Amino acid sequence: MKSVPLTAYARSATGRNAVNKLRTAGRVPTVIYGTKRATQNLELNSREIDKLISHSASENILVDLEVDGDAAGKRLALVQDVQHNPLTGAILHVDFHEVDPNEKVTISVPVETLGTAQGVKDGGVLEHVLFKVRVRALPADLPMVLEVDVTSLGLNKVLHLGEIPAPAGVEILGDKGAPVISVAEPRAETEETPAAEGAAATAEVEMIKEKKGEEGAAPAEGKDAKKGDKAAEKGGDKAKAEKK
Repeated sequence: MKSVPLTAYARSATGRNAVNKLRTAGRVPTVIYGTKRATQNLELNSREIDKLISHSASENILVDLEVDGDAAGKRLALVQDVQHNPLTGAILHVDFHEVDPNEKVTISVPVETLGTAQGVKDGGVLEHVLFKVRVRALPADLPMVLEVDVTSLGLNKVLHLGEIPAPAGVEILGDKGAPVISVAEPRAETEETPAAEGAAATAEVEMIKEKKGEEGAAPAEGKDAKKGDKAAEKGGDKAKAEKK
């Protein structure tokens, strides 16, 4: 990975109010952490760091950090964390991790595919199982991304981690049997047949008719009840007449 030159400035301002004033002045607060040198509070030009982050092809960025007025010299560091404003997207804070050019470091890099898989040409669907993998190398040998050629990957085939060729000087870490990319058959969409649709419609009509029949039964019962009441009244009248 090629290092990018970046100038930083010593920062004495700390605390929320002081940091907010710093951002208003076009500066971004940052901290560089290291094992061989003390942690240092710094500040960056907001335009420079924004341009660096936005134009990078990967989230892994190696910088050759020069602290203005620091006689200790440049510091080689990886961008460790970037905080953004959730509304505006502006960079709020950056953390750097200092690395030794002669010591191997471990980072996670994204996996990118090259070419069109044979299985996709045959009607399959390319699926990413692992989007990032961990690698270890010297800072100068670290890849920004891990490119994988999938042109020979057939239908229902899987590319495992151990089958990915590592770039020169790079060690790919993790379970060698872990699937990374596969080509699967497209999922068939289930559709209702015309016969099934007709049967469902017939059943619905029958249910509607049945409901109408049940609703009409109540008035019929009411008429019979009224007839019964009238017959009872007539019977009562006859009985009174006979007594008289």
